Amino acid sequence: QVQLVESGGGLVQAGGSLRLSCAASGSLMRNYAMGWFRQAPGKEREFVACIIWSGSSARYADFVKSRFTISRDNAKNTVYLQMNSLKPEDTAVYYCAQGRSFPENSRYEYDYWGQGTQVTVSS
Repeated sequence: QVQLVESGGGLVQAGGSLRLSCAASGSLMRNYAMGWFRQAPGKEREFVACIIWSGSSARYADFVKSRFTISRDNAKNTVYLQMNSLKPEDTAVYYCAQGRSFPENSRYEYDYWGQGTQVTVSS
């Protein structure tokens, strides 16, 4: 059974940074594309970023380009999301997910999900 566990969320002031981590177990993460999504209260879960199995290519939602960076360490079975210049509108629960292909921004193309980590950005 694949398990994904996110960590690194918290409360940060606008303009600050956070680094989220997602540790995978039960599968070899290096075989799969990985993605980050987020969901704010009352809103749909939305795509943030995804990365190919090798880490050589990534895609981002327009609203996070140049502020967020997705990366992965397959030896550690971990994917990261470095978030800089955070804004109050980035406040959400952030989820990592294991995908079927790359690039893919549809949540329906991801088979396994973590429980999420809360990110709150104060103004």
